[in-house]
Amino acid sequence: MAVFEKRKSMKVDLDDTIPLTCAIEAAQNVQTHIDYVIRVQRGPVPENSWQINRRYSDFDSLNDQLKVCGMDLPLPPKKVFGNMDREFIAERQQALHKYLQLVLIHHLMSGSIYIKRFLDPTRYPAEMQEAALQHVSMLFRSEPFWEVVEPLKDIGWRIRRNYFLVKPKDQPKVKQVLAWSAYGPDKVLNDKDLLAIMKLLPTIQHPFIYPVTFATANETGGFTIRTFHATGTLRDFICKAKPKHHFLKKYCHPKHTTQFNMMNIKTFGRQILEALKFLQEKGIPYGHLHTGNIMLEGNTCRLLDLENSVLGLPSYYREYIIQFKKVITTEAVDVYCFGHVLFEMTFGGPLNAPSKDDFPHTVPAPIKSVLESILNTEPLKTKLPTIDDLLADPLFADVPVGNLSSIQLRVSSKLKDPLKVAKESGVEKRLKEDAKQIASYRRLNKAQAHHYSDEEKKKRKRASAKKRMSQQQTISEQPVSPAASDESGSTANGSVSDVTSPASPMSTSSTPVPPPPPSAAPPPPSNQTHAANKAAPSSAGRGALLSSITGFSKTGLKKAETNDRSTPCV
Repeated sequence: MAVFEKRKSMKVDLDDTIPLTCAIEAAQNVQTHIDYVIRVQRGPVPENSWQINRRYSDFDSLNDQLKVCGMDLPLPPKKVFGNMDREFIAERQQALHKYLQLVLIHHLMSGSIYIKRFLDPTRYPAEMQEAALQHVSMLFRSEPFWEVVEPLKDIGWRIRRNYFLVKPKDQPKVKQVLAWSAYGPDKVLNDKDLLAIMKLLPTIQHPFIYPVTFATANETGGFTIRTFHATGTLRDFICKAKPKHHFLKKYCHPKHTTQFNMMNIKTFGRQILEALKFLQEKGIPYGHLHTGNIMLEGNTCRLLDLENSVLGLPSYYREYIIQFKKVITTEAVDVYCFGHVLFEMTFGGPLNAPSKDDFPHTVPAPIKSVLESILNTEPLKTKLPTIDDLLADPLFADVPVGNLSSIQLRVSSKLKDPLKVAKESGVEKRLKEDAKQIASYRRLNKAQAHHYSDEEKKKRKRASAKKRMSQQQTISEQPVSPAASDESGSTANGSVSDVTSPASPMSTSSTPVPPPPPSAAPPPPSNQTHAANKAAPSSAGRGALLSSITGFSKTGLKKAETNDRSTPCV
């Protein structure tokens, strides 16, 4: 590389939110241990699959890593003796398969680096944290105003986002959090436009948006610095967790959770909606709303991570979003994500499903009405409400938020087009493609399920039997030619039989069989043979021929006298 050559941005095309599915196909004996052959598939495309081999010790190591969740996972126990028996191996294979299925249906656990590295080791190397620290160290060479205090390992769910506790050199007692993110698959902006948008973030001053102290981007990814808040996010408050703990420990299986009362839900919901409306009016795409991206300061909610869309990062609920063809704009995504946030505030836990059609009767009617308008299957297939519709809803309309009309944010005309490109050509384009692909595979699976259903099998069986009977009836009703009737149906008195044997090869023939060629001159018949032939009815058909053959007897032949004239005459 030349000294002054500009380095290209490192973009990760792999979407970490695409779910992995797997099945243990076989178990094979490899010298002193058993390898379990696992077929892994990413997303709905069967061609995007691969095989890996894992020993029981690999499952045991994975289970040790997942113990941070606080869940009792059903890993089959170890066995010292008899672990090579065929029956035991088959039982363990089924138990390990159930173990993997239980882990993969959990939204947070299945997206963790432990599961990704277990099922897809080549795309998730072990040195990702060290690489992030190197990127931050290189940044602080050009921005020597901060220093790293400690890395905050695994406090967030994103695999390719790393957090560090930093402090300003001129204010050593101030705690701040630096977040570094690699570019995601939806990044479409060039480096110049991206850097200009990142520089815009610290200028946003809104009561319901958490302020950004510093933001920049280079070829490795995006950097943001915000003030560290000890109480954490809205999800931390719901799960009663400490912000610095491992995200699986905080959110997977919390011992205690908090449900908000009606007044808090109304207040926090209105504040979140006002922030979303502000971003939409300014043309800044978001689409990353969830309780982990909402900072809770007293009685005020403030949005985090405004930079995610321009960095090309996929949404937290993207696995659910692409299942609906109508949720393909960032505005619709914001509304859909708001429904999940409202559900979590109401019930004290996540929905863990794309939609929900039945809500308990104990839910207050105003909250239930809003939840049904967003999370029911029917509006997700037809049309979701807009942010303005939700603000006008009686649940949020009467909540005081102060005068927000005085808030100003100047977005230059040079940045409006790049923001539109990041929204339409980045986030929304891939959403439409993936939603279309999901719909196509759903139709295919539905057609296959219908084809192989018991009812359809019975229907095809009945149709096949009906066709077979129709063919047999057609054969039996086919008219027979007079010539064939003369040969195959004549009787002793010359009458023609009405019954045709289907087993006879002559029954379907339309032309008579020619008589056999004349044989050599037989010896004169005896009186017995003559009498028998005379008694038999004369017929030129097949019946007469068979009768003469069966009635032939050697005893009726006349003994021939040989006149040997071979002796020479003397």
